[in-house]
Amino acid sequence: MTNMRTERLWNGLRIVISALLVIFLVAPMLIVIIISFSSAHFLTFPPPGYSMQWYRKLFGDPAWFNSLVVSFQIIVSTGLLAVTRGTAAAPRLSRGQFPRQPVGTGFLMAPLAVQVIILAPTPHGAYRFWNLNGTLLGFVLAHTVLTVPYVTSTVLSSLEMVDERYEKAALTLGAPPWTVFRRIVFPLILPGVLSGLLFAMVISFDELIVSLFIGSPTFRPVTVQMWSDVTGDVDPTIAAIGTLLFLFSLLVLLLEALTRRSGTSSPLMGQS
Repeated sequence: MTNMRTERLWNGLRIVISALLVIFLVAPMLIVIIISFSSAHFLTFPPPGYSMQWYRKLFGDPAWFNSLVVSFQIIVSTGLLAVTRGTAAAPRLSRGQFPRQPVGTGFLMAPLAVQVIILAPTPHGAYRFWNLNGTLLGFVLAHTVLTVPYVTSTVLSSLEMVDERYEKAALTLGAPPWTVFRRIVFPLILPGVLSGLLFAMVISFDELIVSLFIGSPTFRPVTVQMWSDVTGDVDPTIAAIGTLLFLFSLLVLLLEALTRRSGTSSPLMGQS
């Protein structure tokens, strides 16, 4: 009887602590969402009234609207390029077909270990010779370097759940390696590929430091525009864009959960 009471007490205590942690993490974002609908002309909480004026300003101001368009172009291009490179590299690394595999893995994963502030000046200096600063191609190449490790690690995790005997059976029956990958391996790792794509898009969308180095006054993503706004005259427009970023991240997390769920339900995953 005493053990049951103790267990109930600990269960209740865990629920209370978990609830407090959720409130601690979510409350600041909820405040930002509320402020984004404020009728005041400055950041204040609670707001004196509610209005959609800051969302109208966000989409009506050419600087903000153009930065959103630039960010969309960057994240889509970066996501597609990163997922192509990461998916191509993962099977080689996973199956031990990459010459000097530890060196190759370390090279691909280096952006995860090196601070971004150390990497950021590198593309800026290199782009000066190729006139790529302030261009879509320059942003896509730099962001791809930062996001490929996330795609590669996600696809590697999916490959570990695929039974290698399916590949060997197909090769034994005469299928070319490309056909084996396209018809057998890729459908099985597709949830991991989609998860890597989503992660790459979020990381690219959130990148600031590298974007500050390679951006220009006429071509800047929304994170640089936010930085410029924060260092100048701050108004609730920054809360409106913060709300949109939060909704975007939430949507990506939901999509990632759905892709993971569909991947684990595959009958060929993890069989031995």
